Amino acid sequence: MSKNTVTSQKVNFKVFRFNADEDYLPYYENYEMEVTSEEVVLDILNRIKWDHDGSFSYRRSCRHGICGACAIKVNGRSTLACKESMTTMIEYWGDEMTIEPLSIKRAVKDLIIDKGDFWEKHDAIKPYLISDVDEHPEHEHLVTPEEAEELNEADLCIQCGACHYACPVVEVNEDFFGPAAFAKAYRFEADVRDDAHTDRLVDLHQEKQGLWDCVKCMECAEVCPKDVNPIEKITKLHNMLFKEGVANSNVATRHAVGFKHSIARNGVLDEGGMVLYSEGLAVVKHLPLAARMFVKGKIVPPWGITKSDNLDEIKKLVKSSSTAKF
Repeated sequence: MSKNTVTSQKVNFKVFRFNADEDYLPYYENYEMEVTSEEVVLDILNRIKWDHDGSFSYRRSCRHGICGACAIKVNGRSTLACKESMTTMIEYWGDEMTIEPLSIKRAVKDLIIDKGDFWEKHDAIKPYLISDVDEHPEHEHLVTPEEAEELNEADLCIQCGACHYACPVVEVNEDFFGPAAFAKAYRFEADVRDDAHTDRLVDLHQEKQGLWDCVKCMECAEVCPKDVNPIEKITKLHNMLFKEGVANSNVATRHAVGFKHSIARNGVLDEGGMVLYSEGLAVVKHLPLAARMFVKGKIVPPWGITKSDNLDEIKKLVKSSSTAKF
């Protein structure tokens, strides 16, 4: 078969439909279509609207993976409709696909959602450069290539919301800033021209809404269409909290410190000891569960932990890699 041969395949699309002004509950409609290897998901959305139902609604704009307007979910996975080829989608999912908005509970009209919560959290982290700039500077504020590299491509974010609405914490915690906001915050925290490092980090550090509520599921990195890798930026912001002296003593920060101490002491993780270090006297509430875990062999007592054979090397690695004061 020639490399440029156009192939086609019949696919059934189960499409989310809902009009907040008219419908009490959402429903799904099926559209069976011949899909060619030249098409992307956005082409399918266009064909549904143009050939089947003119009332079908969705957002679209640039068609070049730049504006982020057409972000939706295909079989539960966030994606940019204009970027994903149908050939790839068929390889992933076969000939049955469910097309839904990024967030069903925020649906307004079919695939269009109210992104108000996304923009509120985006604005809350002060997503702009804060600096006491001379109104009449005599020269530019030069940034070296090495300093620019520290942004680590965080400035590539297009605010599509794919990572935000794929985040399980956002789904259950309305106060949580979300991965997109954290990636944007890192973009300015890493900028040497910004003067608000400490103030912004204080906001990012707050319990329930802040960095420590991230569950490290990696979903944001999986779905980001621009490879911004928000979880990496969240990890770097964790380190900044300690480096800037902003981190205060709470369960989350003690958990991070306890993790480091455990590895440095044993070369392996002492999970029971880390919980005790993190929670202090409050660990009493976990005793019934701890007892059951101990019986099942899930908790090793401190005297039963086998230290790593490479402990000296591990200690050197921990010391050399620790750039923040714990």
